[in-house]
Amino acid sequence: MMVGASEGESNRVYLNGSVSIEEKVDELRLLFGKADGDPLRIVGVGAGAWGSVFIAMLQDAYGGLREKVQIRIWRRAGRAVDRATAEHLFEVINSRESVLRRLIRRCAYLKYVEARLGDRTLYADEILKDGFCLNMIDTPLCPLKVVTNLQEAVWDADIVINGLPSTETQVVFQEISRYWKERITIPVIISLAKGIEAELEPEPRLVTPTQMINRATGVPIENILYLGGPNIASEIYNREYANARICGAEKWRKAMAKFLRQPHFIVWDNGDLVTHEVMGGLKNVYAIGAGMVAALTNESATSKSVYFAHCTSEMIFITHLLTEEPEKLAGPLLADTYVTLLKGRNAWYGQKLAKGELSLEMGDSIKGKGMIQGVSAVKAFYELLSQSSLNLYDPGENKHVVAVELCPILKTLYKILIVREASTEAILQALRDETMNDPRDRIEIAQSHAFYRPALLGK
Repeated sequence: MMVGASEGESNRVYLNGSVSIEEKVDELRLLFGKADGDPLRIVGVGAGAWGSVFIAMLQDAYGGLREKVQIRIWRRAGRAVDRATAEHLFEVINSRESVLRRLIRRCAYLKYVEARLGDRTLYADEILKDGFCLNMIDTPLCPLKVVTNLQEAVWDADIVINGLPSTETQVVFQEISRYWKERITIPVIISLAKGIEAELEPEPRLVTPTQMINRATGVPIENILYLGGPNIASEIYNREYANARICGAEKWRKAMAKFLRQPHFIVWDNGDLVTHEVMGGLKNVYAIGAGMVAALTNESATSKSVYFAHCTSEMIFITHLLTEEPEKLAGPLLADTYVTLLKGRNAWYGQKLAKGELSLEMGDSIKGKGMIQGVSAVKAFYELLSQSSLNLYDPGENKHVVAVELCPILKTLYKILIVREASTEAILQALRDETMNDPRDRIEIAQSHAFYRPALLGK
């Protein structure tokens, strides 16, 4: 077990000063108005790397309190595990004595032997029950309760964890809303999604995952939270120390922060949902470019630092369009950006593209990694910031320009990834352009009082 009590141990394990696991569950149950014998039902929707790890951490911490809390995860059925992956999975199993013993004890080991030999096909939902996420084979998790019927998974859920990509969030939650029509109680939804979609009609605006969920289900926005922070899923499950912020209305965020906090995963709460959620999408955009720069310069620290200065100034610029007084790019918000640019699936994708080991024709859903959410976010932010209604005064040029003209890295990523008019080397050409302004100039423009455009988030 990774966190909390192992099987058979007492559940009065102290996670937070003098607050035990059981006391934390009791506090949350009280807030939800739970009666004795009615467990608090927590459901993960989507089983990518971070979604699976998040549910596995909760299972490790609270799974022993079966009468008080029920934890499960939904993923679609039918996704086959190819033979090469099955062979690799078998090697992982046999390299971990505790995992090997667990599978033998559960009478599950033989199917992995047969899959390695090609005598049977494994499925992603099947291996998830044994603690293996298809997007993260090298990091065995605890066994999970997996449900493949969405209605069964969510109809009575008290807490829903959205682990879906932003590109799938609206569609799946529209389906979920059908199962909630007869609900009396209102669930709490925590979104882990770090992506953004754009709408250009009837007027340009960004749509964040929490807004998609609100639209699709009618669940009040104060019951929908966003959790983000510097998290590489496998490292967090292996007890690397990390912190995060849960953002949204005060009604739920403080209670959920306390419940989610663990010794190696510190969760703070914050009211600025907009900045954190938008930054969650933006960091994936710029992480792809960071990966390209790293690969093209042979990991030059100087080049990566120059890139970091410019991309963070663009991120600050964009968030000032969307909220009047955005949270400063500091603390966990900056750390989340840093770790994603340093090591994450989007940075990995940029590196592989620059090295020629992946091609754009392969799409943005990559075997063993899942959805590269930064690609769709590049398109969303570029299209939004290209609208003539967002003309801004550029003091350097002494004229009005569309907002995207002040974001040269975003423009270049769009040319590389979306319209495919440029090679990955264009990212270096953009950085080395002698007309490139000091990043501070962009931030000063963003901080001018006439800059905020509330309509961009439907306000």
